[in-house]
Amino acid sequence: MISARNRELAALIPVALLLTAGFAAVFAQENTRLGDLSLVYGAYFLAVCLAAHIYLRIRLPDADPYLFPLVALLTAFGLVMIYRIDADLARDQANWFVLGLVLFALTIHFLRDYDVLERYRYTIAAVGLLLLLAPRLPGIGQQVNGAYLGVELGPLAFQPAEFSKICIVVFLASYLREHREVLIVGARRVLGVTLPPLKHLGPLLVVWGASMFMLVFIRDLGSSLMFFAAFLALLYVATGRFSFVVIGMAMFLLGAWFFSSTVPHVHDRIEVWLDPYSDPTESGYQVLQSIFAQADGGLFGKGFGQALVTIPGSNDALLPAAQTDTIYALIVNELGLFGACGVVLIYLLITARGFKIALLAADGFSKLLATGLTAVFAIQAFVIIGGVTRVIPLTGVTLPFISYGGSSIVANFVLLALLLLISDRARREAGSSGRLGEPAMGGS
Repeated sequence: MISARNRELAALIPVALLLTAGFAAVFAQENTRLGDLSLVYGAYFLAVCLAAHIYLRIRLPDADPYLFPLVALLTAFGLVMIYRIDADLARDQANWFVLGLVLFALTIHFLRDYDVLERYRYTIAAVGLLLLLAPRLPGIGQQVNGAYLGVELGPLAFQPAEFSKICIVVFLASYLREHREVLIVGARRVLGVTLPPLKHLGPLLVVWGASMFMLVFIRDLGSSLMFFAAFLALLYVATGRFSFVVIGMAMFLLGAWFFSSTVPHVHDRIEVWLDPYSDPTESGYQVLQSIFAQADGGLFGKGFGQALVTIPGSNDALLPAAQTDTIYALIVNELGLFGACGVVLIYLLITARGFKIALLAADGFSKLLATGLTAVFAIQAFVIIGGVTRVIPLTGVTLPFISYGGSSIVANFVLLALLLLISDRARREAGSSGRLGEPAMGGS
């Protein structure tokens, strides 16, 4: 039987080959002569991934064998697409990828016993809320497209909400693990709806409500949706009460109506989503160009390097924020609907593996933490893809591991490290008790 780490190694090799082929396709479009630079990039990428693989083989021999190759595939895809837009941005992204792997290794090294996170849940929650507030602090906060997303400390600039999501998920998982029974036992039915006891749900709602308020305060609506969805997912998994989800959805609808009516920034986003043609050259321009780019791609796409990102003869953006907000539209344009569905399938596979880890985990904290981390990752992908396709209003959330952005790729590698830590313990315990028996991609 092939070991988990050998399967991981076997999966990394075709990922490097796909990256090499992607760069070769871009170079073939941009240059009259195809050199060996794509082979060099592919070799560098494979070498970095092999270093991470060897570390995992030593530190987490029983961890899930497919998560890291799937994430590497998304990263490779992102590097090719960003290079196709701007070579300098791609080099920056490659540096962030390496830094992300370094923090990935450090997280595994220092949090091998991740149960320590439970003991500091309130401190972690406070850190998460302070990170959300940081972009509105004078002197260090940065405003981007009407939203307060960034923090600049000298030469260091980052988006703290990417790290805050991990802190909030850790707190929610820890708190619900301890209070899940009293939430169920002490619940009472009112008008046919099961309501949890307020004295135990109160502190949880305070932290959740504070995070929602700050996300509206900094106008980062995409992250607000991620936090809310992760809260509902963890509450449902912890209690098994669907009525709690119904109450949460009612809160969401009420909050959406209130903020869309009272907050100008939210109102404008909703109006652009409902009718982008009302102002096609200004507020609706990005949404409309994204839709046109996807329609132009058809089923099979126009090919790498064929999409028009800027207006010919000028530097004006034809597809605004192509490297961040609308990179999915660029993917559809160049690879078609089939290529875009392939990207969505990768996210679905990562989500399936994450929930499989949660099912295998024996203790409550591990189960809830894996569920929360997987949910917030999946919802982040849905928020940006849904925004670009006009399923929901477009927000500034990055497409995990594909969009350009150092904060996003580094934070998501920390998230991946936590999932692999949970997986290693869960699979080792399941294997020793004879519970681990699953087929290829649908299982171990």
